Amino acid sequence: MTEVLQANVFFAITSIAVVAFTLLLCVALYYVIKILKAVKSIVDRIDAGSENLADDISYLRTYIAEGSLISQIVGLFLKSSRRDRKQKD
Repeated sequence: MTEVLQANVFFAITSIAVVAFTLLLCVALYYVIKILKAVKSIVDRIDAGSENLADDISYLRTYIAEGSLISQIVGLFLKSSRRDRKQKD
């Protein structure tokens, strides 16, 4: 085999390998992009849920700060003790 023929065979094999590697890389990037889109969708859902949770917690904080929650809890205990007294009489 002459040197020119060996060089041609080498370049042909290298060209095929580069094309195959490029195709595999494109397929891998396609799946990575698809996974990243799914992760973005999940993060968006979590973000929306955390906003709802923050709103609920701020509502609960104002409810406690106004004293409404404490008065209702105390009222429940007082009503139950009054019922017990009325039932005994």
